[in-house]
Amino acid sequence: MSADALLTIEGLKKHFPVRGRLFNRSNDSVKAVDGVSLSVRKGETLGLVGESGCGKSTLGRCLLRLEEPTGGRIVFDGQDLLTLDKPAMRRLRRDMQIIFQDPYSSLNPRKAVGAIIGDAFRVHGLHKGAGRRRKVEELLSLVGLRPEHYDRFPHEFSGGQRQRIGIARALALDPKFIVADEAVSALDVSIQAQILNLLVSLQRRLGLTYIFISHNLGVVRHVSDRVGVMYLGRIVELAPTAALFARPAHPYTEALLSAVPRPSVGTASKRIILAGDPPSPLRPPSGCAFHPRCPHRQDICMRETPPLKDLAPDRAAACHFPLTLAAATPAATH
Repeated sequence: MSADALLTIEGLKKHFPVRGRLFNRSNDSVKAVDGVSLSVRKGETLGLVGESGCGKSTLGRCLLRLEEPTGGRIVFDGQDLLTLDKPAMRRLRRDMQIIFQDPYSSLNPRKAVGAIIGDAFRVHGLHKGAGRRRKVEELLSLVGLRPEHYDRFPHEFSGGQRQRIGIARALALDPKFIVADEAVSALDVSIQAQILNLLVSLQRRLGLTYIFISHNLGVVRHVSDRVGVMYLGRIVELAPTAALFARPAHPYTEALLSAVPRPSVGTASKRIILAGDPPSPLRPPSGCAFHPRCPHRQDICMRETPPLKDLAPDRAAACHFPLTLAAATPAATH
């Protein structure tokens, strides 16, 4: 376990049992998260990317115990979350929060903004009466809204403003760690940039640690210090952002990056087209889960599951034949 790690995950699993299917077997389950191990350092942003259905949002929810993991270990700020009872977990939730994907469905339409943000104080018995209103108004100002928005309802705001309300709610209890689950994917591009800049500014000001979940590689590149690439419930590559975008080590990462639109400068980059669809997490392939679509597969890939192994300092990939890292690896930058 790294000394500067705020969060450490070891062998985390979340399997959803399948019910009500014809001829269902008792051991059928969807392996949404299947043995993830990683750490998140204090003050950094770890981006999680991958195709829809790869398990990245389920992983984020498991970290906060919004979904109960099937197995593994989660250590947050020195405490093993899976050993805590409900009262202890409630106390710890002040330090870990989530920003949801949809700024419309994540806010109660029957409550005013002041009540939505103030609910956190009510649940934890903090800032009563006029002090609670003053604290909520401070949070509104912090995220770029006006104090007089306190008495307005969600339908009176735009999508970007609603997401600012969601961010204020996440910040209410002065957390150390925030899971941003596709926090800008429902917003227009111009509004996305504003929200991303706000999140970066808040991180620097408040010393926050983020896990930023997204399918948008451009967004992840902008905000992340390191990136974890997920495929079928597992981390297949983990690297500093600049290094991963400059020289991917896993064939799946290489294919993802080749799909990012970019201006044509000189020779156009080669688009890698993967054959077939992602396998079902209910019936994952033997060996490496990526082998049915991998252009570099060999016999061992069909038989043995590759572990996530170190390739260079702060770089790891789960591949029997990782792509060359012979060239110098640049340092991570925003």
